[in-house]
Amino acid sequence: MSTTKDNNLVPRITGLLILEVRKSNPNGDPERESSPRQRPDGKGEISPVSVKRKLRDLVLEKEGVVWEEIKKELGLDDNRFQILESRGRNREEIKKKMEPKDGKIGQEFIDAYWDGRLFGNTFLEEGGADTIRAGVAHFGVGVSIAPVEIEFSTWTSKSGVETGKDRGMAPMAFRVVKHGLYAVPFFVNANQAHKTGCTKQDVDLMLHLLKHTYASTRSVVRSMVEVVHAHTLTHKSRAGSVSDFAFIDAFTPKKLEKPSESLADYGVLPTWEKIKDQTIRPDSNVTFAQCGEYHDYAL
Repeated sequence: MSTTKDNNLVPRITGLLILEVRKSNPNGDPERESSPRQRPDGKGEISPVSVKRKLRDLVLEKEGVVWEEIKKELGLDDNRFQILESRGRNREEIKKKMEPKDGKIGQEFIDAYWDGRLFGNTFLEEGGADTIRAGVAHFGVGVSIAPVEIEFSTWTSKSGVETGKDRGMAPMAFRVVKHGLYAVPFFVNANQAHKTGCTKQDVDLMLHLLKHTYASTRSVVRSMVEVVHAHTLTHKSRAGSVSDFAFIDAFTPKKLEKPSESLADYGVLPTWEKIKDQTIRPDSNVTFAQCGEYHDYAL
C-alpha cells in the first residue's frame, strides 16, 4: 500500500512524548487540592485532557508567536483553525454550522473547528445526533517512569488579603514534583478521518505543536516542564504496519524503583538509531525501520 507523504490523506501514526519535569506540577488533581497527580504506586500521572488543552490553547492564541510561525510554515488559514472547546463560544452560532449544507451534515462546522476535526467533540446539543464523538488523534494517560516525590511549600505575599492583616500566607500552596520523567503515548487513527473531515494538514499542525506544548504554555507552578522527545512512527499502511505497543515499549526509558534526581539517572534514552534495526517482536523478522518513517518532533 502506498504511503501518504505526497497527498493530504491522514496517515496512521504511533507516538510517544517523553517529558522531563523539574520542580513543577505537570497536571494538578482537583480532588487533591491541585497537587500533582499521583498513582497509588507513587508514579506521577498526566491526563490526556491536560495535554490536549495545551495544544488547543496554542492554536487559540492567534496573536502568539507559536501560531504565527507554524501558520506561516504550513500555510494555514485562521478561519479553518478555530477552537470549539473554548470559553465564550456562541452555541447558537455553532448549531447553525452543524446544520446540513450541500448534502453534507455539519460541513460548515467541520470546516471551522480544528479540534473538532482532530479530537472529535462532545458538543451534545439537541439535534446533535450527527456530531462527531470520536476523533482521529488520541492521547493516552501519561505515567512517570519512576515514582515521584512531591514537595510542598508555603507562599507568602507582602500585601495582605484578609482585613486587618498587612501580609498574606498560603500554606502548602506550592505543590510540585521534585523531578520526574513521564511517557505520554499518542495515536493518529486514519480510520476516523472520513467522518471528521480531518486532513493530513490538521495532523501536521498537531505534530509541529508538540515541542511547544509545555515550553510555550508555562505557568507559575508549571515553569519547568519540557518535551525531551516526541517520537513518531508514520506507518507504511494507513491501516497500521506495526503494533502500537511494540513501538511504545521500545522507546520507553528504563524503569527506576525510586524517584529520580535528574535526567542522568535514566542513562542513555532510547533512540531511533538503536531501535530501527530491532525486530518488532522476538518471533518476527520485521524491523521497525521496515514498518514506517520515524521523526522526532521535539528536535
